[in-house]
Amino acid sequence: MLNENFVIVGIVIAAIGSLNYLIGTVKGKVKPNRVTFFLWALAPLIAFIAEIKQGVGIQSLMTFSVGFSPLIILIASFLNKKAEWKLGSFDFICGGLSLIGLILWYVTKVGNLAIAFSMLADGLAALPTISKSYTYPETESSWAYLTTAIMAILTLLTIKTWDFANFGFPIQTLILNLILFMLIQFKLGKNNLNHLH
Repeated sequence: MLNENFVIVGIVIAAIGSLNYLIGTVKGKVKPNRVTFFLWALAPLIAFIAEIKQGVGIQSLMTFSVGFSPLIILIASFLNKKAEWKLGSFDFICGGLSLIGLILWYVTKVGNLAIAFSMLADGLAALPTISKSYTYPETESSWAYLTTAIMAILTLLTIKTWDFANFGFPIQTLILNLILFMLIQFKLGKNNLNHLH
């Protein structure tokens, strides 16, 4: 088990990846899905509050970081019209389902349920970007997802109490970010689509 301060190291590593994504967004090279990034900001910040109430320690800073970076990127996406991604019905359906998850959190107000519903909302919010990364990987930046996965690994390695409140969000963050990294970096969807033609 690593010293808890490695959570901070992970946050710094993820911040470097997010900065790269932010610069790409401002330049219009990266086109974040605004539905995803809005909900990726909202759900983790709610989970962060729930984790604090559940007594999660320094590891909760990872959850805060996972919400704060998308918020900054979402704001940046309005600075350059070239960074705009056209939203479709799939984006709004996933966004709506994600919001239902957040409403369920609000209704229950139970710490672990709040974290679970925030995770559900965060996962559903990821679907439009997973779909976009599969079909249009060139509109994304893989390194932000890799550095966030590294942050999640470091956070998991610092956990002393292995309960849902402590490990739920970091494990989900790791899985989602590894999926996105692989889809974008290795153009898995693009390669499969090319083989079909």
